[in-house]
Amino acid sequence: MPRPTPPHGRTGRPPVTSRTEILTAARRLIDRDGWERLTIRGLAAEAGIGATTVYRHIQDKEDLLVLLLNHYADQTARPELPDDPRDRIVAAATAMHDLLASWPWAAEVLTVDGFVGLLDESALWTVESILAAAEAHGRTPDQAAYLFRSVWYYTVGEILVRTHSQRRGGPATTGRPAFDDLDPEQVPRLAAIGERWPELAARDTYREGLRALVDGLLAQTAPSET
Repeated sequence: MPRPTPPHGRTGRPPVTSRTEILTAARRLIDRDGWERLTIRGLAAEAGIGATTVYRHIQDKEDLLVLLLNHYADQTARPELPDDPRDRIVAAATAMHDLLASWPWAAEVLTVDGFVGLLDESALWTVESILAAAEAHGRTPDQAAYLFRSVWYYTVGEILVRTHSQRRGGPATTGRPAFDDLDPEQVPRLAAIGERWPELAARDTYREGLRALVDGLLAQTAPSET
């Protein structure tokens, strides 16, 4: 008995036409090769489709990255924030940190000028929460923006330093000696730390530093007593 002829266009790997499937393929590529090397041609090959199919869903690489970031934020549960404004700032910033730390490439993308402004409102809830909490603490909108920007720089900087250290196998992750042969007459304090530097650098002090930073920023911008 002859075998039935397969329907036209259904041989081999089926085409991927869903935006979600394309975003999933893009995330695989980023996790494997880094976001800088992501291209539409490479994405099409990873998904097993033609570039034309990708362009039905994605305008360009920037659009793809924004869609990925929004999709990732939408898939992440939001914690319940405390009522106290100061504690709410700390909790929202910690949630932002944990979200980015679990997908560090997103922190790198968001440091590029203009990317934060391209995100959907639903992906900006941590920013909105920090600004609202600062204003609830009696700060002006400008002071709230200054507070957020300072917390943002601290948070992203901490994530990027740790990520790059781990990726490159720096002293903080490999245990290789650091500052162990310095001249104590030139840099006495660093020389005294010496081989203990990798241990100190590897400690997770983000939350302690965040609380100190927020307290300092709130004190710096406290309304003047009249």
